[in-house]
Formats: sequence, C-alpha cells, structure tokens
Amino acid sequence: MAAYEGIIADLIEELGRLPGVGPKSAQRIAFHILAADPAEVQRLAAVLTEVKSKVRFCEICGNVSEDVQCRICRDPRRDPSILCVVEEAKDVVAIERTREFRGRYHVLGGAINPIDGVGPDDLRIRELMTRLADGAVQEIIIATDPNVEGEATATYLARMLRPMGLTISRLASGLPVGGDLEYADEITLGRAFEGRRSIDV
Repeated sequence: MAAYEGIIADLIEELGRLPGVGPKSAQRIAFHILAADPAEVQRLAAVLTEVKSKVRFCEICGNVSEDVQCRICRDPRRDPSILCVVEEAKDVVAIERTREFRGRYHVLGGAINPIDGVGPDDLRIRELMTRLADGAVQEIIIATDPNVEGEATATYLARMLRPMGLTISRLASGLPVGGDLEYADEITLGRAFEGRRSIDV
C-alpha cells in the first residue's frame, strides 16, 4: 500500500492476509477500525486474543472446541456407527445446520492438493484409520468439497477404506435449486446425471 505508511500500512497489510479480504476491503476495514470507538476495538482485540488462547482442536474428530473434546463427540445421542468425513471444521457447521445427520464427524484439516504441496500425510488420515480400528464405525460418508482437490481426496479415501468392508458413500452433488442448466459446468451436470433419482407420482 504505497499511499499509506507506518502502522496504518501495517494494519492494511495484515488485514489483506485474511482469506477473502482484498486490498480495498482491507483498507475499508482498517478505516472502520480507526473510526470506531476505542472500547469496540479493545473488545475485538480481546476476543481475538481469547480465541487463540482458548480454542483448540478436538482430540477425537479435529473439530474446533474449547474443551479437549467437542460437544458432538461428547454427545451420547450421536450415532457412533456413522462417520462423516469433511475437509474443515466450517463444514461441520454447514452440515449441522441441515439437521439431517446424527452421526459423528472426522475433520481432515484440508484436501489433497499437490500444487500447494498438500499430500495425504499432511491430513488427519492416520487419525481416521486409528478411529476405525475398533470396528464401531460401519458407514463412512465422504463429504469433501465438489472440486478437483475434494474429488482427489474422496477417491484416495475410498480406495484406502474399501478393503475394510465399510459402507462408503459420497455426498450427492449436482444442480443447485433455482439454477439454470445453460450456466452449469460439465462436472456439475455430469454429477446431476449420476445422482438422478426416480420420480414417484
């Protein structure tokens, strides 16, 4: 940011490192902070510091938690025989919002991405295999993102898990509700055909 110098330039630069925050957004947030009430800024700083000191990853599933185990892993009402494998903790939140899934989760911590140097050993796959060792899990739902990295991760996991005799499924993906066919890419349309179901009239 050539137009600014010193601490303001540093603030804009640090904000610009956040995912999804471009240079203009970083500048806007920086000036909002400058104009804000000092007490408001102190609250934000305190929360950021507290999050880093208190929040950890669940020792069982890898979800974010303030305790050693997250609330889902501690919940005895969850079905321990079904495990949903996701890339990130934010994916757990998205699935929980549907209220459709009553099993447990396993957070990989990313997806296989050779371009960025992320291989299977960089993900929580060893921890997944350890969780499966006692035979309690009967079904695995692979819910990685429907992109190249997510597909590569799902294929890798399916190949690794198939010899274990588990039921393995992948979340269906296809056309979004309210979408137009002409704007759908080939992969999305192909997926929609694969995941088609009969209509009961």
